[in-house]
Parts: sequence; C-alpha cells; structure tokens
Amino acid sequence: MEFDSLLCKISALISLLSSLEKKVLKALQDAVTNHNLAVQPSPSPPEPNPTTVTPARNNTRQLPVHSFQVKIVRYGRQTVSVDVDTGVLLFDRKAGSFGIERITHDRILQIVKFQSSPAKVRLVVDSHHNTPQDMTFESPRKCDSFCHLLLLMKSRHSQWSEPDVVSVFVGTWNMGGSPPPRSLQSWVTCCGLGHTPDESTALLPHDIYALGTQENPQGEKEWTEHIKATLRSYTQIEFKQVAVQSLWNMRLAVFVKPEHESRISHVNTASVKTGLGNTLGNKGAVGVSLQFSGTSFGFVNCHLTSGSEKVIRRNQNFVDILRLLSLGDKQLSAFDISMRFTHLFWCGDLNYRLDLDVQDILKHVSKREFEELMCADQLTRERQKKKAFPNFKEEKITFPPTYRYERGSRDCYLWQKYKTSGVRVNVPSWCDRILWKSYPETHIICTAYGCTDDIFTSDHSPVFATFQVGVMTPCSSKTDSNPSVERAWIELEGIEAIVKTASKAKFFIEFHSSCLEETRRSSENDSQSCDVPGFLKLGWSFKQLPKLFPVMSDMEHLQGQHLLFSVKSCDGFESYGECCVALRSLTGASEQFETFLSHRGEEMGSIRGRVRVHVPKERRATRQKIYELFSFEKNDKGAGRGQMSSATARIPVTRPSGVPLKLTPSSYTNPAYFIFEGISVPRRAEEVLPQRRDPQVIWSGNEALQLPKVSGRQGFDKRPCHRSDFTEIEIPAILPQCTPARDIHTSPTNSSYQLFPAKNPSPIPPPSCNAIPQYQERTSQPREKYQGKVNYVQDSVQPECNVRNLYMNHSAVIRDKVRRDHIQPLPAGANAIQAAKSSALPYNPTHLAHHQGSVPWLVEKQSPGPTGDNSLTALQIAKSLSEVDFFPLVQRGPSILGPSMHGDRNYSWEKEVSVLKCAPETVRELLSTLGLQKYTLGLSLNGWDDLDYFSGITEEDLCAAGVANPSHRRRILENLPRNWN
Repeated sequence: MEFDSLLCKISALISLLSSLEKKVLKALQDAVTNHNLAVQPSPSPPEPNPTTVTPARNNTRQLPVHSFQVKIVRYGRQTVSVDVDTGVLLFDRKAGSFGIERITHDRILQIVKFQSSPAKVRLVVDSHHNTPQDMTFESPRKCDSFCHLLLLMKSRHSQWSEPDVVSVFVGTWNMGGSPPPRSLQSWVTCCGLGHTPDESTALLPHDIYALGTQENPQGEKEWTEHIKATLRSYTQIEFKQVAVQSLWNMRLAVFVKPEHESRISHVNTASVKTGLGNTLGNKGAVGVSLQFSGTSFGFVNCHLTSGSEKVIRRNQNFVDILRLLSLGDKQLSAFDISMRFTHLFWCGDLNYRLDLDVQDILKHVSKREFEELMCADQLTRERQKKKAFPNFKEEKITFPPTYRYERGSRDCYLWQKYKTSGVRVNVPSWCDRILWKSYPETHIICTAYGCTDDIFTSDHSPVFATFQVGVMTPCSSKTDSNPSVERAWIELEGIEAIVKTASKAKFFIEFHSSCLEETRRSSENDSQSCDVPGFLKLGWSFKQLPKLFPVMSDMEHLQGQHLLFSVKSCDGFESYGECCVALRSLTGASEQFETFLSHRGEEMGSIRGRVRVHVPKERRATRQKIYELFSFEKNDKGAGRGQMSSATARIPVTRPSGVPLKLTPSSYTNPAYFIFEGISVPRRAEEVLPQRRDPQVIWSGNEALQLPKVSGRQGFDKRPCHRSDFTEIEIPAILPQCTPARDIHTSPTNSSYQLFPAKNPSPIPPPSCNAIPQYQERTSQPREKYQGKVNYVQDSVQPECNVRNLYMNHSAVIRDKVRRDHIQPLPAGANAIQAAKSSALPYNPTHLAHHQGSVPWLVEKQSPGPTGDNSLTALQIAKSLSEVDFFPLVQRGPSILGPSMHGDRNYSWEKEVSVLKCAPETVRELLSTLGLQKYTLGLSLNGWDDLDYFSGITEEDLCAAGVANPSHRRRILENLPRNWN
C-alpha cells in the first residue's frame, strides 16, 4: 500500500511540474514578443547637437573650432583655438597691439607635458623669434583635450597615407540578465565617473571599439545592432563589425571605422570554458584577435569565478584562459596569449572583491578615499604577488566600486543577497576591470578609465577605458627582391639564461618575429651548470646562434619590430620560458639586452645577451612619428627657452623589462645571481620604496651570512613586503628582534637592486653588545667555541674579519667551508643548520626522494617561534639553500631557522606527530611538493584543478586521470587537504 501511495504522489508531482514548465515557457514567449514589439516602434535616436557635430563629408568628419582659456607668461589670460580641419592654432591675445596670431600645424615641433603640472604644456614652434610658450589650462582635462585635438590635427594633415596612432575603446559590462536601455551613449562616450575626457573631445569617434558583456540576455545579432545604432546616433558613421564571439551569455564584439576596414586582417575568435571543472560556459572567456596594418591586437572578455573567498580559483581561471585561449598566429603556439600580440586588452567581470568590512568600505566610498580601498583589493594583491595578471597594467582607479548596486538607481549598494541557504554578503567591489599588456618600447597611453552613472538596469555599472596606441605600417610579404643590394641582418653574439628547472637536459632557443620569413632555431647550449638546486644556468656562444635576416631592411621598419625568444628542451621540445625583446634599442652597435623569462603566467628565470642589428647606410632614414610630437618632463624647468626636450623624456614609449641595460663585468661564478649583477629592477612608477631597517642574517657553517637587501613597497597589511619582480617565496622569520645600532648608517634605499656592493665601501664599527638579539645569546655559546665572536654587518657594507657577506663569491665561500669542516667538525650537540620551508620551492631537491611519504608542510610540533614577513625571491632562497646544503646535520631539535629539510634518512614520517603548516594553495603545488607534478595535466583535464574540490577525489578518479602507480595514488590520498587537520 505504501508503495502504491508513493507512486501516486510521484505521478501527481510529475504532472504538476509539467504544467508549471508549460506556463513558464508561455510566459517567456509572451515577454519576448512584447519586448520586440516595444523595441521596434521606438523613436529614432535624438540628433546630435549641430554646434558640436556636423555630418560627415568625403569620409572625413568635419569638426568645429574648439577654444580654451589659458594663461601664458608675458601675455596673461587669453584664448587659444584649435581648428582641426584647417590645421591652424589661433591665439587671441585680447590686446589691440597684438591681435590674433596664427600657427599652422607644420610649424609645431613639439608639445612638452609636465608631470609636476598636469594642466601645463610647453609649445615649441619653428620660429627663432618665438620662444617656447608655457600655457596653463583651467584643468588637466582641458589640457588633455587640447593635446588630443593637436594630435588629431597632425594626423589629419599628415602626408602619410597610413596612420601612426589609433584610438581604441574597450568596455565591459555585466548586464545581470536584464535587457539594456535604449541608449548606451554614456558608455561609449566615456561619460560618468573617474578619469573621463573633456566634453570637447568626448563625442569624437574612436578607431576601434571592443565591447565585452557578461550575463547578456540578447542574442548576437540583436546586441551588435544595438551597439551599431548607438554609435551611429552620435557619430553619423556606419561602423563595420570585425567579429563577435559568444560563450553562453558572454559576448565580445569588435567594430572599426569604415576607412580602416581594408587595414584589418588575420581575424580570429576563440572561447574557453572554466565553469565546473572547465566544462560549463557560465564562466570562462571569449577572445578576438586581429592585425591592424603591421600591429597585432588581442581582446579578451572574461567572467571569472564569483565569491569573495574564491581568490585561488580565480587565479586558476586566469591561468587556464592564458593557456587554452587559441588566438593569434598559430606559429606562436609556444607562447601564451599574453605574448602573441603587440597589444593585449583584457576586460570583464573578474570578480575580485574587497577584503574589508562593508561599513568600512561605505565610509571610504563616501569620502572618495579610493586609494585606501585599493589596499584591500584582491586583484591588486594577487598582481603584487605575481599570481594573477603578471606584467599587466591598469590605470589608476578614481571611481566608486561598480558592484553591487541596487537596480534602478546608483544611490546605494545592495550588499545583502538573500538565498534559500541564507543571507550572503557581497561587499561593494571593483569586480569589473580593464587591463592591458604591450610589447616593450611601444607607444600606448590610457586616456580614460571610469564607469557610467546613468545606466541602472544591472547591479553592475558599465566600465570604459580608452587608449592612444601607436601602430606600424604593414610589412611586405616578400623579401628585398634585388640580391645585389645589401640586406640588414641581426647577429646574436651570445646568450646566457637562468631557468627554474630540475632537468639536466640540453636546451635550444627558438626565434620568432613578424620581420622574419620563418622561425629560426639555435643549436643546443654549449655550456650548462647547476650549482644551485632548482636552477639551471645555460649558455650559447656565437657559434650556436643563427644569423637572422629580416624581410625588410629599412631602419624605419626594424625599429618597430620585436624578437620573441622561447627556451625549449631538446628532449620533449617543451618550453621552459619565453620573453620579448624590442629591436628599437638594439639597432646600431652591439647592444646588450636583459629581461625575464615567463611561462603561462609564471616567471621562470632570466635571460640576457648581446645583439647587433646591422642596417645598410642607405636604408637608415627614419621619420618622426606623429605621437613623438609629445614629450614628457618631470618638472617645468627641464627644457630651456628655444630648446627641444630630449627624446629620452618622451612618454609614449613603454619600457619594461626588455630595455637594454648597461651591465658591469662579472665573473658569473654565482649562477643564481649572475644575471642581475649591477642591474636595476624595473618597477612601476606608483610603487614606493620604503627604507629597510632590519638586516637579515642566516647561519652557514661557522659563518653569519647577510641576505641581500630587497626593496619592496609598503604592504597592504601595513607591514613591509620584501619581494622583487620574481616569484615570491617565503622563508621562516629570521632575526626579528635584531635592531642595528644607532651609530650604524644605512645607505639610502632606491630602485637599484645592486647585488654586489661597491669596491671600496666605507667601513663601519661593529655594533655594541646591546644590539645583539636575544636568540643569538641562546645559540652563540656553541658557535663561539669554534668561531669566536660574531660581528653583524649592515646592508651593502663590506664585512669585517671572518664574517662573510652573502654578496661574496659563493663558490669560494663553499670551498673554504668544506675544508674547514673537515678540520673542525661541529659537535653533535650544536644546533643544526636548518633549511627554509621547502613548500615554497618550485621544485623538490633530489635528496627528498629517499623518503617519499614526507611532505614539507607536515612538520614536528615546535614551540612557536618568531614570525614575520621575510619574503624573498626564488633565486635568493636557492642561494640560501645552496649555502646550507653542504654541511652535515646533527641531531633533530628546534632551530632558529625552522624545520629541517634533509631529515633523518631512516626516519619514518608515518610515526611523526604533525600539524598543518604552510600548506599548498593549488593542486599543482600539492603535486609538486609530493614529487608527482607529472600528473598535473591529467588531473586538470579531468576537472581536478581546484584544491577546494580535490579532497573528494577517490582512487578510481586518480586511475581515470592517469595515475597508474598504486604507491603514487596512495601518497596523494594520504596527503589530501581533508587530512591536513
């Protein structure tokens, strides 16, 4: 009876669900029909103001004359007008004796902008009678608008048919599943909050529009027609659609002006799913790539995992998109998409939140204290730690958080979300972001970054950004036809690299460039050493490197080209690091370059070498680019009267790590540091370098070795963070109580990362005994029995007596210690020289394989020791490990430097009482620490790439993912996150 009753209830439930489904479908159909009927008879968009915009004639839109109020030295306040169509500047001095002065566009030689005075420019003209005029505008926005109009005037009257610079609009908007309003003009004209253009230039059309949306309820055709109608309403231009790509409700549409349609080529589209084990398209990314004349562009729109606590998952989404999104030239498959394009623009609902209490956020927003809020921004923190969007740039945020608003207004944030499982708090955050990454020494300037304040249909506000981008003329597909004419060539005189790997295989380098006919390869490296665990030093001499012949031999063309390097293994042809080097600074005599190697968003080492680019004398003519009209001075006292500022001060060129740097001679005896000797670490301009007061010292045998000084910026948690541009690796706290004596003078901290001090530094007296930390008093007695009194040395100061500085020749220090250890072995009761926490290392040392079960975050319970932020780079920790790796260990016990990394060979880890310490954050880190990183790809392809879900994996799942070894499966299952407690 009970069974029959249950069947009846199930049957009734099925009928009810079927009826409900039919009603929902009918309601949806009616809603769509009513919406289409309401949209079709909508009135035509309002005509633009005739005083601002006039209809286009002969494919060139006529512009009105724009006037600005300025103050000029000697003349006071006056009016300057820009007539773009006629190419004339008009100065109305408002004095009868002077009248109106006319300056044609060809007489303008340079416009100098000042960092200290953003509302001031200096105009340099060709007349010797007219000294440079310093003009101060009413506001920085007016000054930027004036410069924009001058650039447009120069471009319009240029004698060259191909443009030197284009304007790019990038927008992102999470539509929240609601239809858009009838007009999106405020979005595409950058009207709203933040860094917005002046009204005199806001309605000027851009050359390229890339608009990305998430949770878009409209279809592709309906959405693209809506955008084109909006652009047509105020520009009177029928923009051409380049491409549109969709993934579920994600859209990315790209449009260009009609006159640029013939310049667009090599259009590609792609998408990547990252939702629910990379199988669902509710989260993921869509991309469009194209070639504009001789410059490649990439656009990515993404929607990453939501949830304030899902930072690691969002970072993994970024890596997956970077690796799997197939865009651009197929010959560059060894490179991720961040290195396939001259300019890559990345927008979307990144979903990074603010780690701050709601009331604190609202208080800062009400006071417009956005810089304070950025200290709690998850994306900013992850970028600082190089875990997401490394080497990408973002304009300063000067607008309120764009999520989560109450729909229908922008007066308040609706931060409480009610669900059946309870109330969920979504704090106001900058979820919607726009970032970019460009090749070194290219021209790109962000001219606007903000959000709208009049589009209320979603709980997100649309975000916009505009860019001024330099473009190259197209490259001829054929080489120079005349064989008797001398051709240009690129000669590589030698290359050295440090690669983060435990492999001992041979390597070769692949060279890619759009200026080469085909990909070229070097021979395998002729020098190789591995003196530091986890790092391989490679070298290629002149004989192993090919001579490269560009397609075109003109200096004008070569100065805008770039070489892409890929360091690959000879065994499996797997890439271990890629980089990009600009040819602009390498033309002429033999020049040196130095830059970082990266692979799939992770920095893998460094590379440097010497290159000579030869161009025939008759092909060395160049012309000034239009964007080179503008230069940049730090203050308003740079250029003298009647002088042009030097080219080195110009803004347009971005010069990241690929800039050639002058290096001091080196013996290269230290493979962990040889690449950085005398090198300045490139830093962003916004980073502040605080002074470091506390020295860092480690024990190596009988010596106190000082760690090199690492300049960092003030951390978001209000304590100094010591990290460089390499992957962050933390070591246990070292000497937290050690304070230098007051009579010790520290050298001023700057951006120079000088790993070797000056030859003749001024000596300092040793600190008084009061400055010795307490922990040294507890441990110094057994040491002093064999080495005597320990002297502490200050940063960048030559050590005294037998105290060795870490900047010294590493090999000599090791040889000296090995000899002394044979004569004076340490007593059994002395404290062991412990290594740093190995969980932070990219690879496990080989000696860890003897006890496969032990994992570095499972350590003996110890009394809590001193803690603190002692973050160092991978190369620095490798050097520290190499110095303590040569000395025998004594009995186990607590030490000043943390748990032993070597351990007892006969010690059974299963009997150890363990606690969770420094656990890995990703599946890849977990497998790498267990020595099973070879299974990372198989697990990722089967959806096991999130550590949050990895605890639920079973032995059957491991078999399906390719883990065939039973002992390997057992080792993974015994060290799952669920067992860490």
